[in-house]
Amino acid sequence: MIAPSIPVKWLAVAAIAVTGVIHLVDARDAFGEANYKGLLFVVNGLGALVAAVGIDRGQRTWGWWLGLLVAGGAAVGYVLSRTVGLPGLPAEPGAWFEPLGVASLVAELLFLLLFVLAQPRPSGTAH
Repeated sequence: MIAPSIPVKWLAVAAIAVTGVIHLVDARDAFGEANYKGLLFVVNGLGALVAAVGIDRGQRTWGWWLGLLVAGGAAVGYVLSRTVGLPGLPAEPGAWFEPLGVASLVAELLFLLLFVLAQPRPSGTAH
């Protein structure tokens, strides 16, 4: 991975940090629904913050890939929890527009877009 532009890097750090903070804030409620869901929220929050530090410190490999795992996993979990449900928990079709959930999803999708933008482009040289 080549070094992304400064705005892409800082937006990515902010997006993944927001994802992490929201999950840490919402972890208490998640524990009330299922212990494993609360643990996933805590792991997501801590992983997101570690990824933000890694990206900030120029760790283009593990920081960005950890962020991809955290943001992608959270976005998939968001959709699953509202459609088919999670193990031991019914689907929550009425929860699509919960403010913290929407804010987190926007941050996650922004991070995923920035991840794609930060990837190296083929040089386009002819053989």
